[in-house]
This record gives sequence, C-alpha cells and structure tokens, in this order.
Amino acid sequence: MSRKFARHCQVSTNTESLPFQSGNFYLSGNYAPVTDEVTAHDLEVIGELPADLNGRYLRNGPNPVSEVDSMTHHWFSGDGMVHGICIRDGKAVWYRNRYVNSPHLAEVRGTGTPAGPNWNNAQTGPNTNVGGFAGTTWAMVEAGSCPVELSYELETIGYNDFYGTLPGAFTAHPKVDPVTGEMHAIAYAWAQWLDHVQYVRVGKDGRVNRTVDIPLPGMTMAHDISITERYIVVYDQPVLVDLDMAFAGRFPFRWSETYGNRVGLMPREGNAADIVWVDVPIGYVFHPLNAYDTADGKVVLDVCFYDVMMRDDLLGPFGDTLPRLVRWEVDPVRRVTNATVIDERFNEFPRHRGSLTGRPYRFGYCAEVSSGSMHWPTIKHDLHTGERLVFDHGPGRAAGEPVFVARPGSVDEDDGWIVTFVHDGNNNSAEFVVIDAQDFARGYVARVKLPQRVPFGFHGNWVPDR
Repeated sequence: MSRKFARHCQVSTNTESLPFQSGNFYLSGNYAPVTDEVTAHDLEVIGELPADLNGRYLRNGPNPVSEVDSMTHHWFSGDGMVHGICIRDGKAVWYRNRYVNSPHLAEVRGTGTPAGPNWNNAQTGPNTNVGGFAGTTWAMVEAGSCPVELSYELETIGYNDFYGTLPGAFTAHPKVDPVTGEMHAIAYAWAQWLDHVQYVRVGKDGRVNRTVDIPLPGMTMAHDISITERYIVVYDQPVLVDLDMAFAGRFPFRWSETYGNRVGLMPREGNAADIVWVDVPIGYVFHPLNAYDTADGKVVLDVCFYDVMMRDDLLGPFGDTLPRLVRWEVDPVRRVTNATVIDERFNEFPRHRGSLTGRPYRFGYCAEVSSGSMHWPTIKHDLHTGERLVFDHGPGRAAGEPVFVARPGSVDEDDGWIVTFVHDGNNNSAEFVVIDAQDFARGYVARVKLPQRVPFGFHGNWVPDR
C-alpha cells in the first residue's frame, strides 16, 4: 500500500453534532420538500454550456406530498420526485420536476394508480436513483419495489419489471459493466425475504438473465454493490431490519452492536456457495467509490465509511457520524483486510468515470458534506498522487452528487465535466452547474439558473441523447 494512505482505519470516531433540537432536521432548510411541479423553458445561462454536452441531467430524491409526522419521519421515506434539466446545442432547453407516481400519490391527488407489477405493494414511488438504461429512463429504490419507467419528459409511464423478467425485488444502486453493458444488482426485500438477498443481472436488452439467492444471517440494509472484473461484491453490514420499529410505522432499520461487518466476493458466474467472506472494519458503507482487482489477486474497495449508522439518529444518516473516504484491500486467500484512510475529511456521494467501473482508475469525485453549514464543496481525488483538489462553490452554497460526464472522444480519464445541482442558501435558490474536471481553477464553465429550489436528494445520472 502506498505511503500516501498511511493512516490506518482504526481512528477516533467522527461525531460532528447535528442541530436536531428544533424538530426534524430532515424536514427543514433545503431538506424540506417543494410543493409544485414546475416546467420552465429556455433557462438563463451564465457562462457557456459545452456544445457537445447534449442530454439530460436527472436526480431523484424524497419529497413528501402530504404532511408527515415530524417526530418519526425518516429522510429515506418520502415520495419520489425527479428533477431534470435538458441541455442541447449549448442551450438549457428545459427544467422540470415531477413526482414518481405511486398508490400514495394517486390517493392524495385523486388520480390513477400507475400500471404494472407493484411486486411488494409499495405505496410511495421510487425516491433514490434515476437514470437511463436499455433506451429507457428508470426511477429506482431499494428494499423491494419494482423500478418505475419514466418518459423523456419525466412523466410516469408505470412499473416496469424489466419486461416481465424480474422475479421479485430490485435496488436503487445497480452497477453497469462498461464492457458487457450488463447491469448488476444486489436486491433485498425485508418484508418478504428475512434470510437472504438476491443477485440480479440485467442484460443490455433490459431483461434479467441471471439471479442468485445469497443467504445471510440477518436482513442487512444492502444499500449498494461493487463489481470488479472477477467478482460481485456483497456488503453484509451491521444495520439490520428492526421489526419493532417496522410495526411502529417507523423506518425499519437500526444499528446492531453485535452483527459484525464483512464483504462477500462472489465470482462473476459463481453461486452463493462460491462466495468468499472477509471481515472488514466495523462501520457502515452506503456508497463505494469504485472497486477493482489487483494483479496479485486482491480486491481494492474505495468506500465512504461511517463508524456508526442509525444508532442514535433514527431519522436519517447524518446524526451519528459522517463518512471518511477509506480504502479496503481485501485478500480472498488469507481472508484479511488492510484498511487505510484516503481522506479524513467528510466525503459522500462518490462518483468516477463510468467507463472504468470495476477497473483500475485514478480519479474520484465526492461532495464534502457538512451537517452544520450550507458549505459543501466538490472534491476531486487523485488516487495515484494523493492530491485533493477542492472546488469551492462559495459561502452558503452546497453542491450535491458530482456526476462525471466524459467529453466525447476523450482519452484522458478526467477529460470531461462535473455536473450537479447547487443549493444557494443565501437566497434559497438552485442552479445546475458545469465544471471542467481537469481544471477546477477555471471556475464554473456554466451555471443555469433554475426556477425553484431543488431540495437535497440522493442520486442521479447524466443521460446522453443518442
């Protein structure tokens, strides 16, 4: 392991406190929902949008459509709302935000329930991720619900179980292999499956072509997945379903002091019996940055690592600890993990160049989240040199997940743009911004003024026009 990552993972817990005293933190400020679905055309552009940046930036997140109980509402539980902007020929053609239709939304609005198979009778629409795959736009959520298909303009078409091929649950965090074009997922459904998760592989035609049931000793919150050229990586972590909380109508997951923490390495064409389980440091990972195999047979996992999750804060993810960027080097032969800290400061919503998913890579991008302020810079990590570059969006401005968009025909790994939404707490407004990933010192390439505030949400993607 390089000396630049010399600090070992066994460090003191990060416990930056959060201002929960005045009610539910996740219903206030820019976490609060917006009330209107808006469509706006020909948006104001400051700077110049790249002429070859043609497509849509889409982002999903929770946005309760009706009043909720502030004492028990969990940030992860709100109705899904997709915000999107269409960029074409150097112009910001439109912005729109739309609820993902659902039984709950239909009841509140007195409209029709979306068509298609709602496998687990989910009442709210997927609220976690959105992106393009197999020529379709998909809204996704974990814990069972079927994906929902959206139109180009973000209207709900209906539930889509990959054209009748998905046997049950799906996830919000699939990984697309850039070589095969296949999508890989680990799905869990706590109300239906208490003893296993399921690996799902979707072909580039949008149809499931492989599933594997993976028994677990408890129902973990299997939020994400990693892939390498050799392995599907399963995260079995100490945030488990809590049936007492479920029966009380609360978000049904909570920290376990005794469960342990491990990753499973399943060969690409293997089964559950072939998985090599290796212990990793106790904590929780929502989001890995990337993973890859090494020449000597190990697996490198770069992850945003929380020391504790949902132990004391039962309303969201930020009340116990905030995440550091950590590297795990997992040895499947000796079944040991070497853990080092890449960045001690807070890092979340990690992204990399998609063409290098599951492969050796150099650059990663994160949001430096803060619990106590609206100052969230965008971070670029050079994992070869250890250099950390900061794009400061300014006082009171908070940038979301930094999505990397490769410049068409580019060769250099970081030749492209970072796109994201920025919340400006100084005037309670929002922008879509474009940053040159190779030149943070350049400042914004372009800023697009949006017609309303965009609440903090979860994940999104750039969907290029073909």
